[in-house]
Amino acid sequence: MRATFMYGPGDVRVENAPDPVLQQPTDAIVRIVRACVCGSDLHPYHNIPVSEQGTPMGHEFLGVVEELGAEVSGLRRGDLVVAPFAYSDNTCVFCREGFQTSCRHGGFWGNGGVGGGQAEAVRVPQAQGTLVKLPVAEDSALLPSLLTLSDVYGTGYHAAKMARVNPRTTVTVIGDGAVGLLAVLSARQLGAERIILMGRHKDRTDLGRDFGATDVVAERGEEGIAKVRDLTDGDGTHTVLEAVGYMSAYEMAVGVVRPGGVISRVGVPQYEEAPIGFGSLFGPNITLTGGPAPVRAYIDELMPDILSGKVEPGRVFDRTVALADVPDGYRAMDERTALKVLVRP
Repeated sequence: MRATFMYGPGDVRVENAPDPVLQQPTDAIVRIVRACVCGSDLHPYHNIPVSEQGTPMGHEFLGVVEELGAEVSGLRRGDLVVAPFAYSDNTCVFCREGFQTSCRHGGFWGNGGVGGGQAEAVRVPQAQGTLVKLPVAEDSALLPSLLTLSDVYGTGYHAAKMARVNPRTTVTVIGDGAVGLLAVLSARQLGAERIILMGRHKDRTDLGRDFGATDVVAERGEEGIAKVRDLTDGDGTHTVLEAVGYMSAYEMAVGVVRPGGVISRVGVPQYEEAPIGFGSLFGPNITLTGGPAPVRAYIDELMPDILSGKVEPGRVFDRTVALADVPDGYRAMDERTALKVLVRP
């Protein structure tokens, strides 16, 4: 089969790889129908150490079940399924508490001998707990939106849920990538009436307005903080959903959050130390939350609105490439000429 590997910064290759095979009775083999490039894939694209063997890439995919291990129930060959970006048994104590990204028997694609999703096929560990059957055909027009359940929609929703967004709360979303835009959509779904989107790419922020943003702030840093404060009578917003991951975004979050408010981070942090002392979080009673989204916990909740056509999160995809052209997809996203790239193996 063909699969995507990253060998170093900017070095993405699509190569021949061994076909995946069942290794455990809890495994499944899935033929991938749709995959995509994630904004978080750009972090290793910039700084992954050079290696000779390459790292399997891709953690978002839809596919068709081709083989099932002897202990997998609830699935059949031929089922169209979506896979969260973390696999899990969905039965351990952490899974039952809704944190499948901390599953005792789980893990992440492209690690520990498990392949990535930017490929023609993949072995799925803990298939029964991981895969969710989709009630549509393989050629459904809903596939792009259903693919967002694998990561970016669930991640945006996680940001809003962890921030306890509700009709009473005002919201600032930092970042106009796919996760930030779907955090806007999620905040609107949870009832927020005032949503300020901080982003500087007009085509993206226009989509953010379609998803529910009431205001757009293109400025960054202190200028951006001042603009949000001005829009909120100097107070800031009750919640801040940070979907970027850089220190500059965290500093803006601290700058625009209202006393007693919540900063919810879902952008993968590219730093280990950040201000949390009296002058930043402690003094104004700010709550800091967020983390890797347990999207498996949200799939059943979010899918019905996609199936009914009430929401269309798949609008974040603005370019489609064949598997052979995945390196071009990375370049397009890195150069900001594409918001999110859909892959059709």
